[in-house]
Amino acid sequence: MRLKPAELVLWSDGALLAVNKPAGVLTVPSAHEPGSDLLAVLQPVLGRLWVVHRLDRDTSGVLVLARSAEAHCALNSQFASHAVTKRYHALVRGMPSWEEQRIELHLQVDGDRRHRTVATAPRSHSPGKPAVTCLRVIERFQQYALLEAIPQTGRTHQIRAHLAAVGLPIVADSSYGDGLALFLSAIKPVYRESAGNERPLLARLALHAVRLDLQHPVSQEPLAFTAPYPKDLDAALRQLRKHASR
Repeated sequence: MRLKPAELVLWSDGALLAVNKPAGVLTVPSAHEPGSDLLAVLQPVLGRLWVVHRLDRDTSGVLVLARSAEAHCALNSQFASHAVTKRYHALVRGMPSWEEQRIELHLQVDGDRRHRTVATAPRSHSPGKPAVTCLRVIERFQQYALLEAIPQTGRTHQIRAHLAAVGLPIVADSSYGDGLALFLSAIKPVYRESAGNERPLLARLALHAVRLDLQHPVSQEPLAFTAPYPKDLDAALRQLRKHASR
């Protein structure tokens, strides 16, 4: 994947950089895949950057980085105190019976043999740490739904684990769901016979960090960054609206 830094930037000044991270790109370097991360793409053009938070490899959307040590410290404080609001859009399999839902389940990172985050009921002896995710239905389709997810805590794989725990796994999530891609043949019956040859509408985790609200680390100005849907998620939603609307 060839990425052009200028096409990713949502905001840039001397203290702060906000980008629209593509799916399939690591946030930080990996010893196993040198040069395949976001920093390797951005730093040669934009100079040194400090990582403030991360998105999973297959999650797209808003990511902020600091451009100075002082800004890094200020932004870390905002994230640590939960002063930052992160909004995600997730395409899930299933039909929620509610319009809004608050999930409060403890999450244990690396809690099973597959090294997944495991959700448990919030009892005093429960393993893991408290985690809260607020959900809202944006659109409903036949067998699918588009949800807004706002994590109130910052546990690893929190949204993925919480949604799977309530029976609404994210489309194409191979760790917490069935990992199956979304094909047009699955929502438009006339194409079912050609499913073996067709290309998927969406073949990766259908999770997008659509908006992030914070204060500028220097001026304290309130900022809201939004990231448009990537092409695959946008195409999948257009086909669902056309062929699977309720």
